[in-house]
Amino acid sequence: MSAGILEVANAKVNLSLRVKGREPSGYHQLESLVVFASVADRITCADADVLGLEISGPFSDQLANEENNLVLDAARLFAGALGRDPTVTFELEKNLPVASGIGGGSADAAAALRAMMRLWGDPPGSIDGIAVQLGADVPVCLRKRPSFMTGIGENLKAIPRLPEIHAVLVNPGKAVSTADVFQQLQAGPVEEPTRLPLLPGVETLDRLVAWLEENGNDLEAPAMAIEPSIRTVIEELKATTGCRLARMSGSGATCFALYDNPFDSAEAAAALRKKHNGWWVMATKLLGSQ
Repeated sequence: MSAGILEVANAKVNLSLRVKGREPSGYHQLESLVVFASVADRITCADADVLGLEISGPFSDQLANEENNLVLDAARLFAGALGRDPTVTFELEKNLPVASGIGGGSADAAAALRAMMRLWGDPPGSIDGIAVQLGADVPVCLRKRPSFMTGIGENLKAIPRLPEIHAVLVNPGKAVSTADVFQQLQAGPVEEPTRLPLLPGVETLDRLVAWLEENGNDLEAPAMAIEPSIRTVIEELKATTGCRLARMSGSGATCFALYDNPFDSAEAAAALRKKHNGWWVMATKLLGSQ
């Protein structure tokens, strides 16, 4: 493909994730503190005669047969909003594991929307209306800013200031179905409205970790019941030098640990790669942190 518009689809990390209940529609009401990591997929978009998608990268084989990739769905919805055919082609460099709880597909769809806005201009109405049709995580991935997410993902409050946060992301090479995890959770009906976050004084990592210890991930236990290796990953992360907090992101199976500095995170990642050469392990900085 000739030179096109490049967008970076950063990994989404749910530092916390509370499930408030299940609506009659089947959607779940959530409360989640979401940040983004420097590790990312990369998408290039250009005008073409027909809609197309080429996939490369270390995880490209996991998407080789997906004709209804979210990137293509994003292009169709965006073009439809403009009343035209989706005559664009994409190149997706797939660096993030698939079905892994770090929003790879949602981040890719959001990157496709940003690229098409740069290529064709803004659609009529709100881009968020298109984003939420693609999935609950797509609106927050569209912005790529630290945010508190409520509702089914459509209500976002930006978090203006976070401390410097370094992290290690680990996936044990297992794909976990989000639908299966929610089925395992068996959430009841929504009994109270979602709330705005009480995040006073999270400018330091100490205070952020203290808040996170009181606000966990409700999907962690059901995901462990489906994929026990998640428990092993979290235990291994907690055992690394300098780990401040370790838990699962999203619906899994990717887990993360937080560190005070890049030296501890780099050493932890190196040690885990050496011990578990079949795991996907990445040291990263969380974007938007100071």
